Amino acid sequence: MSSGEAAFIAALRGLVSHPAARGLADDCAVLEFGGETLIVTHDMMVEGVHWLPEQDPADVAWKLLATNLSDLAAKGAEPIGVLLGYTLTEDNARFAAGLGEALAHFAVPLLGGDTVRSPGAQTVGLTALGRATCKPVPSRSSARAGDSVWITGPVGAAMLGFEALSSGNPSADTSVYRRPVPRLAEGRALAPLVTAMMDVSDGLLLDASRLAEASGVTLALDPRAIPLPADLPNERARDALSWGDDYELLFTLPSGAVPPCRAHRIGTVLPRGDAPLLLGEAPPAGPLGFEHC
Repeated sequence: MSSGEAAFIAALRGLVSHPAARGLADDCAVLEFGGETLIVTHDMMVEGVHWLPEQDPADVAWKLLATNLSDLAAKGAEPIGVLLGYTLTEDNARFAAGLGEALAHFAVPLLGGDTVRSPGAQTVGLTALGRATCKPVPSRSSARAGDSVWITGPVGAAMLGFEALSSGNPSADTSVYRRPVPRLAEGRALAPLVTAMMDVSDGLLLDASRLAEASGVTLALDPRAIPLPADLPNERARDALSWGDDYELLFTLPSGAVPPCRAHRIGTVLPRGDAPLLLGEAPPAGPLGFEHC
């Protein structure tokens, strides 16, 4: 995490007084409300940072919804609705059409939100509300030494899609980057079994390091076991581990436990050592993932 972002989040943590915030150490708030446990998350996206300026706004709308639902998936939550924050442009029809398509696909209702107009790059945001399907609600902070480390699918396809989209390659499959699919069913199936879980949005290495830091352990990943796209060149494997936008679920299970959905075992949880993350025998060199300046 960059120093500016880290310093600001540290300042915000000083304002947190409600246990639902989980100390701002997780992607969602977990709020006990009557007989329900509500899961609340909010993500923003910025033109030129999270999507290419020439991209179809319908894809932007889909991705905005999907990334927020991915946070709910990591909590094993059932989505119950979303609120949209939208900066108006000269033509908003394609965004509305894409949002409608995504809402219908994931069977999630739009409950409200707000619109503004502002100069400069467009910014959009979405708040997603969910209902917990089991207790305790999974967190990043409960992995234990001896657990196994798993991921629901490959990393690197979004990177390849972005590069193909940037270069104007019309024959490449860019759908993983443009229209990610949150692992909602997998999250609900895994939630009663995992010791810790989060989605992979900023790069596998960075998010694995975050899970390790939150749990006070070291995650030892086997680079040979990490699933990659079949068409990924061998020399790009390290790039795929830190690029991000994969939206798979990273989770830990007690030793000997078997996941109830398709997943790949990629490592082991160790007692905390000198580094929170090992890739093979040593801490990974170079950037771990996407970080805001």
